[in-house]
Amino acid sequence: AGMAGAFLMEIRRGTQSALLVIRYAAAELPSAPVEVSVCADSLEVRSGGSCDAAALPAGVSLAPSSCRGLRCLRGDGLHLRMRLRGPPPAADVVFTLRESLKPNKNYIFYCQSCGDIVVKDRKFLRVLPLPSENWSDLVEEWCCHPDPFARSTLHPQHGDCFLGDTFFLLNSGNESHLPESLKSKENTRVICKRCKTMLGETVSSDTIKYYVTEVIMQPAEGSFSPTPRSQFVQSMVAQCLLELSSAKSTFRFTIKGDNGKTYILIWLLNSDTLLVESLGSSSSHSVFTLFGDTLTPSSGPVGTWNAVKVLYQPCIKCRNKELADAWENDMGVHPLKFPSETCLELLLILGLSTTSLPPSLRCMNSFQVRNSFY
Repeated sequence: AGMAGAFLMEIRRGTQSALLVIRYAAAELPSAPVEVSVCADSLEVRSGGSCDAAALPAGVSLAPSSCRGLRCLRGDGLHLRMRLRGPPPAADVVFTLRESLKPNKNYIFYCQSCGDIVVKDRKFLRVLPLPSENWSDLVEEWCCHPDPFARSTLHPQHGDCFLGDTFFLLNSGNESHLPESLKSKENTRVICKRCKTMLGETVSSDTIKYYVTEVIMQPAEGSFSPTPRSQFVQSMVAQCLLELSSAKSTFRFTIKGDNGKTYILIWLLNSDTLLVESLGSSSSHSVFTLFGDTLTPSSGPVGTWNAVKVLYQPCIKCRNKELADAWENDMGVHPLKFPSETCLELLLILGLSTTSLPPSLRCMNSFQVRNSFY
């Protein structure tokens, strides 16, 4: 009883397989027998005289004869695995920062939190990627003589935009719309004039670093369209993970704050996940209610989301310090730097997402599991 068509289906595009969890509204298992009917394009659940049905999204077609591994877990519901009849819909194209910024076009930069204009009507003659932040550490391994780049700095000119893994560098020039700066011992934080959110740092007297999680860039001819904060943060972080894992075959990451502290360890499991969930369940979009945000489903009573699946460990208050130290010294782990406040936001988003999953799917070994949407 209380099914209301509540289900969660996790589809792997690569293997064309699916895990289906039919979830209960209550923690206790129903007293009446439950009958589950799996069709190619729909699911039906009968229990105690009630019948709930849900149609699957277009393009998702199951192979009912492949159902296996049926089990009933208290607190979770019914679990079963099956194969798909064909490939599910392809993931929407993820536009990276490198692809979204084009030379010889005018852009306006907005504060993501409040929508205030940060940089007005800027045209770039060059949009160039920067090497990895730890590139200088590798020079000694490649050069048989002293570092030839020791006195070199990569600072953009007025018509340049340099792109890093989690930030971009702009020449401040005579820009009249620059935000305020707050000086500290280690750096100069760039603060939004309106909402006082940290947007980036000043790297030199004429260079500003903006973090991709804090600023929205749009063509000057367009209009600003706000995105819910938590949705934007997880989307940008997921894009960073996808791009780096594809370009560098890197799957382990440390999330660091601008204060140098490590906040989260992330291990990317896969990037081909499609989540299908009925909106009557304890659904994924309810994760974001703390921020007042919701993820809008693709259409109808069943929502679909492209997601990357990650394992993570929090490192605040000296948690997992031994593991964090080991990852810090591992060349196979890639550091990602964000404002410290954003690191805490991301950790909260991860925790809320984990609690929305069925209990049996929340952990793997000592790590917690999270689906991050993009």
